[in-house]
Amino acid sequence: MASRLLSNSFSVKTGLKKQLTRSLATAATPSIATRTTVLSNGLTIATEENHNAGAATVGVWIDAGSRGESVNGTAQFVENATLKSQASAFEKLGGRWTARTTREQTFFSAKTLAANTADSVALLANALQRPVDASSFGDVRASVASHIVKQESNYENVVFDHLYATAFQGESMGRPVAGIPATLQQLTAEHVAAYQKDNFVADRMVLVGAGDVSHDALVALAEKHFGSVGAGVAPVLKKPVFTGSEIRLRDDVLPQARIAIAVEGAPALSADYFHLLVMQAIIGSWDRSLGAAAHLSSRLSTTVNEHHLANSFASFTKGYKDTGLWGIYLETENKEQIDDAVHFIQKEWVRLSTTVTASEVERAKQQVKASLLLSLDSTCAVAQDIGAQILTSGKRLTADELKQTINKITVGDITRAGEKYLWDQEVAVVGHGPIECLTDYNRLRGNMAYNSGAVSQKTLDWVF
Repeated sequence: MASRLLSNSFSVKTGLKKQLTRSLATAATPSIATRTTVLSNGLTIATEENHNAGAATVGVWIDAGSRGESVNGTAQFVENATLKSQASAFEKLGGRWTARTTREQTFFSAKTLAANTADSVALLANALQRPVDASSFGDVRASVASHIVKQESNYENVVFDHLYATAFQGESMGRPVAGIPATLQQLTAEHVAAYQKDNFVADRMVLVGAGDVSHDALVALAEKHFGSVGAGVAPVLKKPVFTGSEIRLRDDVLPQARIAIAVEGAPALSADYFHLLVMQAIIGSWDRSLGAAAHLSSRLSTTVNEHHLANSFASFTKGYKDTGLWGIYLETENKEQIDDAVHFIQKEWVRLSTTVTASEVERAKQQVKASLLLSLDSTCAVAQDIGAQILTSGKRLTADELKQTINKITVGDITRAGEKYLWDQEVAVVGHGPIECLTDYNRLRGNMAYNSGAVSQKTLDWVF
């Protein structure tokens, strides 16, 4: 479940003895580095060249998302309109044209053969530098409205939208990325044009290339097609306030209850973010449909499996520039034992700041490294990783830097992070479906600091 925001290049190292080398074998790929160049207008070009990839992904990552809107839903509207404007042109190239908007970033990318890279960059530049056609507003509005309706039947998405809404009340971070029907109807051409003018600027863009691309050639294409794009004014973001609270969407007709519980997490790529990733791996994820469901390493998965407390659960870590969310998502048909499931979840959370073991930490570290490094299985995944990391921190971590950061995490780091982010901290809760037995919020909040047989250092300090 680790976020692809942190995934990095996987270095294939050579080191086999000569006698083990098979004749006619394909040469091993050397370690690949990410190259970056910044144009005079502030546009960044970042590439990872791999001429054996067989394809190339080029795209533009923009430091703008739903968090920076004046009217909720503007970023999603612009993404949809831009995607539609060039869809037929990319089809003629035989490429795959994709886009996505999140709370802090938007990207548009194309995966094509290397021979079509120049045409792809030209189409991307044309799409991003021209205003949304006013005549397309009706079609785009209908498309976004249809997307919003579909999201309402995705109950997991409903739970997480409400989790952000209750955790970041009154903040732009708490608004749904796609917007809501009311704000969608409020959107005007002026709103959209202002959003593009403020955010589609050179110093908030990264042109990314991954796979069979040439960095120098991409820099030349950027100068040709993006050289005239002006710089903008960096937005001043105020750290959103996390509010401990709950939302209950009870519906006893539904067959499953869905529950999300979260605390405020760490900013992406910070030291504590890596600690939280390891903590996420210690709590783990589980699904009863897995063949090895009864034999996973997570202590919580063992308890849930033995007592049939859930259909599945997954820990999560979500990082942003100045805040984050860390928690767990649970689905269960055993609605009479939801309180028990929450009890054991909180018991494991408390243990992270008290009695977590060295073996658990080491196992989790290996899982985090594998998840981050092995997720880069396509040029699209590599491009996403490059763009997201550079927008977040200004650079992309190398594989060695990533491994070194995780390897040096100790049991003490985990217990300190547990004390800081979990012990007696505010918690946001969302329940959806048949949740009559979901733990009372005041008791759940109190259990963020209960003693389950192990006394934390914080408690000892308070007593003595």
